[in-house]
Amino acid sequence: MRYFSYLPGSADALFHRRPVAFTQDSPPETLAMALGATLYSPAVRPRLAEDIVRCHAEGVMSMVGCLEDSIRDREVDEAELNLASQLRRLARMEAGGPLVFVRVRNPDQIYRLADRLGDDLRILSGFVLPKFRPDESGQAGLKAVREIADGSGLPLYAMPVLETPEIAYAETRMPTLLAVRDMLESNRDRVLAVRVGATDLSSIYALRRTAELTAWDVNVVAGILTDIVNVLARRDGRGYEVTGPVWEYFSGGERVLKPQLRVTPFEDHDPMLRSKLVRQALDGLIREIVLDKANGIVGKTVIHPSHAAAVHALSVVSHEEYCDARAICDDYAGDGGGGVLRSVYMNKMNEVKPHLSWAERTLVRADIFGVAAEGLGFVDFLDASVSSSREHVA
Repeated sequence: MRYFSYLPGSADALFHRRPVAFTQDSPPETLAMALGATLYSPAVRPRLAEDIVRCHAEGVMSMVGCLEDSIRDREVDEAELNLASQLRRLARMEAGGPLVFVRVRNPDQIYRLADRLGDDLRILSGFVLPKFRPDESGQAGLKAVREIADGSGLPLYAMPVLETPEIAYAETRMPTLLAVRDMLESNRDRVLAVRVGATDLSSIYALRRTAELTAWDVNVVAGILTDIVNVLARRDGRGYEVTGPVWEYFSGGERVLKPQLRVTPFEDHDPMLRSKLVRQALDGLIREIVLDKANGIVGKTVIHPSHAAAVHALSVVSHEEYCDARAICDDYAGDGGGGVLRSVYMNKMNEVKPHLSWAERTLVRADIFGVAAEGLGFVDFLDASVSSSREHVA
């Protein structure tokens, strides 16, 4: 698997460094960064295998077959059977990706699905554990993933989702997060990333953000996200990648606020690109991704393939970021003495020790998503991706 591999050869000019390839067997720290836009799809879809192949061809690198909230309670048995059938079908397509996960309602589904798949379990990269709590239910989910992984010899991972009232309520949040951290630490080799359920967290307060607002504009939700990052995304050897909350909209409605996108970056591109993004409410998604990144969150949960291009375009490392990160890491590797460097772009200082963890993480992202050519930015990659998608459909 390789990001932007669907772009034509002429797109090489977009990159200072092209993304590197990765596989299901890549190190977990690579896979966690490589999740990108994780597309959720109900497990009842009759052509789910074909959907996965099609979405992967359009650039999606991680997908989740959902047995939880996206299906009705009366559909669970049917969904389990259909999902197993579709995954067996996918295993025989030999499509070479994407990373595929299953969101389960309870740990028993993990065991049942593994039994139904048999050798075709190799098609999966792991399981999403919703409503995760640091209690017997959470431990049971982690145990199930571990037992199936150990028994099969496959690199299967768990991705717990933090979205329960204990996480939302101020008086129970910190003790719960610390307990979650301790539980995950004892299962570190099987935990790929931590996901957050902004929809469930919002529902506890009867809230729902509009397409013009981000999760970071809803203060009670922003406070929860901040505390999750604070406890679980630390760069002290105990942290995890925390993925961005779901973006629910794929079409815009009546607007109250001005569009969130400046005109200038779009001037040299398809004149309809910015209008299309605004019409589909994707300017709100783009702003939320920018705020996710600023707050230490990577990737995003999405519910429509059209969202992936924006997530991935904003994940590309800029030439300036790369130059700064490379200089910091090289200087530290040289003598480890620290100090201050002048940025190659002559616009900032780089303090080697304080900026080292940022630089190291940036270089991991550079490997996965590539480095933009000098002078190019987010809009260039988004435009190329959207144009390629139109050609693919045609």
